[in-house]
Amino acid sequence: MSGWLVSLENTEAGHSLALWLAITAAFLHAAFGALQKGRHDPWLSRGAIDASYGLMAAPFALFVVPWPEPHMWPIFAIAWAIHVGYKILQALAYTKGAYTVVYPVVRGTGPLFAVIGAYLLFGEVFSPVQWMGVAVLLAGIFGLALYNLLFLETQRDILPVALGLAVVTGLFVALYTTYDAYGIRATADPFTFLAWFFMIDGTVMPVIALLRWRAMADRPAPGPLMLRGLVGGVIAFGSFGSIMLATRLDKVGEAAVLRETSTVFAALIGWLVLKEPVGPRRAALMALIAAGAVIVELGG
Repeated sequence: MSGWLVSLENTEAGHSLALWLAITAAFLHAAFGALQKGRHDPWLSRGAIDASYGLMAAPFALFVVPWPEPHMWPIFAIAWAIHVGYKILQALAYTKGAYTVVYPVVRGTGPLFAVIGAYLLFGEVFSPVQWMGVAVLLAGIFGLALYNLLFLETQRDILPVALGLAVVTGLFVALYTTYDAYGIRATADPFTFLAWFFMIDGTVMPVIALLRWRAMADRPAPGPLMLRGLVGGVIAFGSFGSIMLATRLDKVGEAAVLRETSTVFAALIGWLVLKEPVGPRRAALMALIAAGAVIVELGG
């Protein structure tokens, strides 16, 4: 399968597959975010998820995929550090603010800087039509965040902190998107990067979560928490794996922008699962986000 994927790089078939992989990543990422923000403490949820996908990835990394080339170890170390920072910031943001306020700001900040990073790192250039699509998409995302801020948020005293954390988390999203795209292109087999990344990435948050759980006066039962982690681990494979393969097959900037349609899926999940209201204004803003993504794709 690795050979087949590599053969599709920079082809029309690879472009089409990258498109669907980015959209798949968008849906799964929204589900992943809702899972972390849901019933359990975000730190515990993230720790359970990371433990699950780290353990599931280990046999593939050690016994199935080819071992990484020597030059990959520094790349893994830097990627690990970036993702640890991202996850700590994300958990802090989810602790301080509502999911439908924090998530759009995180995802809205990311694509703009990811497009800039793709230009600096890979020489990718967007057409004027694509930049218009980025502007439309960002207008929808930040409009959705503003609407949520004005009408849905109840914790007003800590809201500035939540929004500040969301913006910084979005910058880390752009950083890991572009750097991980560099990493997956630096190895001959893309599945080597994915398997080893998941195994290495699953080492820190479980320790933080365990320490936090032990310090709680009212500890949640570990069974449901680990079940949530198992489901989240499977979703993480699909979400992160899809977007990384998309960036290997085609342009990093386009994949990063298309993934941010996850905000539409997040609003739907917030409405249907988390019981957060969605009215006509939010529906219109969600349509604006989708329209921006379509413009980016058609303008390519």
